[in-house]
Amino acid sequence: MNILVFERKFLRGIFVSTKENQTWRIKNNEELDRLIKHENIVNYIKAQRLSWFGNIQRMSEARATNKIFKWNPLTTIPRGRPKYRWEDNNIQDLGQMKIKNWLFFVRDRAK
Repeated sequence: MNILVFERKFLRGIFVSTKENQTWRIKNNEELDRLIKHENIVNYIKAQRLSWFGNIQRMSEARATNKIFKWNPLTTIPRGRPKYRWEDNNIQDLGQMKIKNWLFFVRDRAK
């Protein structure tokens, strides 16, 4: 099931139906959007992932998290399409946001 579909189903359970003209009806997507101020879970997940990506880039080289992030295995690459990595998803998100020089922006936490 798509995560956005799950989110809508969950929100309909939280924001109970409304009563109009002596009948009950379920809130539509536009009403739910107004209640959650047009924020969805996918954008929240991307923001948190990019925030952690920035933290890792700013870490010193001696930190264990940074060492694991930059570690390359010494084994051969399996046949077929390469698996998506966490870093690939972050770089793809930065590309969708049209941020070209992302390494410069990551170094400056205020930006």
